[in-house]
Amino acid sequence: MDKREELEKALKILEEYVDGLTVRAGMEPAYGKRLWQGIRQSAGLLRELSYYHDYGRFLCEYQIMGYTLADILVWQVDHFKLYMDRPEEMNRYKQYRLLLTALDMMLKMEHNPAGIVEKMRSETGQDILNA
Repeated sequence: MDKREELEKALKILEEYVDGLTVRAGMEPAYGKRLWQGIRQSAGLLRELSYYHDYGRFLCEYQIMGYTLADILVWQVDHFKLYMDRPEEMNRYKQYRLLLTALDMMLKMEHNPAGIVEKMRSETGQDILNA
């Protein structure tokens, strides 16, 4: 098997992995397909996903404006604490969904980092204003 065939095989494995995560997350297959197409075009995210697939943890090598996938995941969990009274909207206990939405958010950050960074800084999930 030459390098091109090895690469195609690895990409197919990752595509099937994203498809499986999408099913386990209860999300639409079209979402997974769209997400995979974006990841496939992003060398940084492709490497992060590959590492996560192989080791079950984030590499945290790829950053946008200083943020990694782990940072996004932590923000999501903190942010969604506000929605605990609306379980259908909450990702906190849905590991597969959290992973997919972190990847999706990082893809969006590649195109508009400032808007998402501002959202992450201002929407902290803290309920101090209502105290």
